[in-house]
Amino acid sequence: MQTAATHPAAVPEVARESVSTRPPLISEDWLSVVVGAALIALVLAGSRLTNPLQVGLLVLIPLTAGAAVLGARLLRFLPGALLVAALAWLAQAIAALPAVSAWSLEYVVFALAIGLIVNHTVPVPEWLREAVRTEYYIKTGLVVLGAGILVDDIARAGFLGIAQALVVVLSVWAFAFWLARRLRVDDEFATMLASAVSICGVSAAIATCGAIQGDRKKLSYVTSLVLVVAMPMMVLMPWVAKVIGMPDVVAGAWLGGTLDTSAAVVAGGELISDAARDAAVVVKLSQNALIGVAAFLLTVWWTLKRKTPGAEGTPRTSLAVIWERFPKFVFGFLIASIVFSWFVGDATVADTRGPLTAIRTTLFAMAFVSIGLETSLGTLVTTDQGRPAIAFLGGQAFNILVTFAAAYVFFGGFPFAP
Repeated sequence: MQTAATHPAAVPEVARESVSTRPPLISEDWLSVVVGAALIALVLAGSRLTNPLQVGLLVLIPLTAGAAVLGARLLRFLPGALLVAALAWLAQAIAALPAVSAWSLEYVVFALAIGLIVNHTVPVPEWLREAVRTEYYIKTGLVVLGAGILVDDIARAGFLGIAQALVVVLSVWAFAFWLARRLRVDDEFATMLASAVSICGVSAAIATCGAIQGDRKKLSYVTSLVLVVAMPMMVLMPWVAKVIGMPDVVAGAWLGGTLDTSAAVVAGGELISDAARDAAVVVKLSQNALIGVAAFLLTVWWTLKRKTPGAEGTPRTSLAVIWERFPKFVFGFLIASIVFSWFVGDATVADTRGPLTAIRTTLFAMAFVSIGLETSLGTLVTTDQGRPAIAFLGGQAFNILVTFAAAYVFFGGFPFAP
């Protein structure tokens, strides 16, 4: 979308008007569940496409049907979605080049960069704006992600992985929120920033935005900031771990609890060793599994904090209000996880993992391209005199230190067995 001059990732009013405002038949959250379930069903029915171009075309079918339900103007959405999918495919193709993969640079970097380049060099046409639906793509991708977060995997992480995740998430969230408020960042912004830095980056920011019914402009700002900060961390943290001689498993736990994208966790761990990568994934899985719990708790907390006026103007808090605010796509995530954990055979789980990962990657790549298309780099540092960015960086610095200590406590061999 066009770049806003005064707000992060803001979409100018003319751009907003170009996107269809017809009331959808169902909410975007529930529609993401339906579309995600349809994609999972296609894979279970036998679709085994792994080529990014083929997967992109497969994904576009239910996405377009869902966009029609959301009230999109299909004559604009379809060519726009084709272009977004093509740019997402280009990002994955660049990341797969041997010269690029040797540096462990992941597709999200190039997807965001491509979107930013387009946004900052040419006027974004109105037909493309119709297809820039970041949350729709990410929410659907999160539903598909649920099929890869298995209860057995979390159980194998054991007490140590879950314990570290809880310690890190609770302490870092509290500090990041406190710091943001001290810097006079508003509650809504502070909540999304704290969730992104403490839980699992973009996914947590999306869930939090849904839970508190937050401003989507602020969400775009937070997701852009997460990706911009995660890339140098992915390269520098493994280097620091090697320089100071951290044990591989401890280093992996450090990376898994600190890096804010799953792909960066894998890439960073592999820069150290296979053991580090495995430990990083274990910790990251434990934190990812907290998305649903965090969304529910944030919904309750925000509802109590910002009570909805009742019929007589008095604040009211009820289960109905909590239900209204709760991000419904989280149910799709949880149901997919339960189904693949207990109702799908191990052989089928293994056979479908590749195609489901390819679908999820395509959806996330489309989302990151969309983020680039509606984000202004300049506003990352100029918005509110840079206070949100400072709060995020301060929270991330605290996260690095707390997770460093937690990794040694839980994975260093003392007091717990390695």
